[in-house]
Amino acid sequence: MAGGAELPRLAPARVARGAGDREQGRDPPLDELQGRVEAEVPGAREDDDGVGVCGRRVRPRPDEQERTGHEPGPDEGDHHQEEPPEHVTESLRAGVPSLPVSGVLFTCAGQRVDIVTAFKRAGARTVAADVNPLAPALYHADEHVFVPRVDDPDYVPVLRELVEAHEIALVVPLTDLDHAVLARARDDLGALVLLPAPELVDALADKWLAHGLFERHGIGSPPTWLPEALPGELAFPVLVKARHGFGSRGIYRCHDRRELEFFLGYTTYDSMVQACCRGEEFSIDVFCDLDARCLNAVPRTMIESKGGESIKGMTIRDTVLVGLGRDVSETLRLVGPANIQCFREPDGSLWITDINPRFGGAFPLPTAAGSRYPELALALAAGERPEPRLGDFQEGLVMTRFFSELVLAPGSHGALEPYAEELPEPIADP
Repeated sequence: MAGGAELPRLAPARVARGAGDREQGRDPPLDELQGRVEAEVPGAREDDDGVGVCGRRVRPRPDEQERTGHEPGPDEGDHHQEEPPEHVTESLRAGVPSLPVSGVLFTCAGQRVDIVTAFKRAGARTVAADVNPLAPALYHADEHVFVPRVDDPDYVPVLRELVEAHEIALVVPLTDLDHAVLARARDDLGALVLLPAPELVDALADKWLAHGLFERHGIGSPPTWLPEALPGELAFPVLVKARHGFGSRGIYRCHDRRELEFFLGYTTYDSMVQACCRGEEFSIDVFCDLDARCLNAVPRTMIESKGGESIKGMTIRDTVLVGLGRDVSETLRLVGPANIQCFREPDGSLWITDINPRFGGAFPLPTAAGSRYPELALALAAGERPEPRLGDFQEGLVMTRFFSELVLAPGSHGALEPYAEELPEPIADP
């Protein structure tokens, strides 16, 4: 490992991997599925290729229409072949393969503009999908499409048609909402899905099951109980935590037995009780290949967070945390990106409180630090096997986040399009 001592290892333990016209035994054609989406999503339309897609056509502001003049057609203008971004060629020199990938599909795109644009800079052609036409990340992709809800039986058939129509090689879910669905549909989509086995996805989505999983594999986890099995003596404070919560929802800090009983009665979530960690909190952003080898692990501090998402943090070179990220991810057999949240207690012990098998909320920080996770994902989709480069990142980078916005207006087909002449670009490349 660059810049650090040899990391201690845990012995890895394998975790087992485990619509349409139903009467005719086949799925409905895509135009029928898209018609159902259009009925529910204003502005959804069908493009020339028969797939419900809104291309990234940017509408000039009214005060610019006169001076923009003639728009060059597809056979006009500069035919210069653009060179790959400098950081992509640097990644190639650093040993990250980068064969061309036909396309990357981002599901539940939401607000993850940072991830979509990072893959574009890495050389991918991006297609973003969401049920909500106001999801900002849609309009930062090369193409975007409105899809049914995750719980709709046509969700997977629509994604499968998109994979085929857009020559998608890689599917990247950007939130937890469709993890269980995609993990089980990986063999039906026709593209690599960046998720671990369904059994592991299910366990990590339920904090009580995750706690049991950690304990069975010798991974430190705070003492945790179900409400009906609380011990007679508890060291307060403790947390009432929703088993399936996210973004700090359904978490209540209890300073005594009276508050504990109140919040257990107050919460509307299926909950558990967990001991409060007293040490410093860290996050470790890891990325694993298809054999669950950890290719890199980037620890960062949690200077400030809101709603469970880091808004200020700093990358640190802590060989113990790098080793923890590697050992946990390889022991549990993670695949693709994951965010490991942990505490270092006053006695030096490390407790894992949560693992999200996706890119973390502070994705821009490890990206700026040189994690090269988009390039690694594209290499996996191209059938390559990059070698691990643990500790290969820049320490001491500080991230501080701010609000941004995207103004939309109805286009010529009634679909919403970016109103400004150009979409906002990052202030600086990572």
